[in-house]
Amino acid sequence: MVDTALPKGRRTRDAILVRGVELACRVGLGGLTIGGLADEVGMSKSGMYAHFGSKQALQLAVLDAAAQEFATSVILPALRVPRGEPRVRALADLWITCGIERQPGGCLFVKASTELDEQDGPVRDRLREQHHELARSIARIVAGGVTDGQFRPDTDTAQFATDLHGVMLGMYHGYRLLSDPAAEQQARTAIERLLAAARAAPATTAVAPA
Repeated sequence: MVDTALPKGRRTRDAILVRGVELACRVGLGGLTIGGLADEVGMSKSGMYAHFGSKQALQLAVLDAAAQEFATSVILPALRVPRGEPRVRALADLWITCGIERQPGGCLFVKASTELDEQDGPVRDRLREQHHELARSIARIVAGGVTDGQFRPDTDTAQFATDLHGVMLGMYHGYRLLSDPAAEQQARTAIERLLAAARAAPATTAVAPA
């Protein structure tokens, strides 16, 4: 969604990047070009160069736009939910919805991770940092539950983040590639097990001797 309160030039750039993310999902970041996106949005190639300057700059901008879209639709709404298990559940629910409903083309980060895993350079570096930041964000959310006493004090927040990300990748693979109708429920079951393993034991009330 493009913010109508922004200056016109910024609104135009943001609208181009929305289409750029969609196009990259279809053709890959490597297939994303200034000319191809110009044709997609009905703009001259020179006008597109004025916004981005190079194919690499366009690729980086598209990755950043996709990351902002994910933050806006998943991370930030989850952070508005009370800390601890409710926030982790909100994060998981929003992420599942994003994975199922993201159209057209699916998740750019899943596709780009495969495409760029052995291609050194600034675009791969940006993608790696975005994945690291996602892991840190999940770990911080889980750490809030530890601080509030909802999760065990010895909870490995980094491991929880890795496990949750693995569940989401598995769901995405099952839902989109395999068309498995059980993919979503299997992901939710796995998340329940993660939460159960991390959940702090209920406090016990001492009973005075008779």
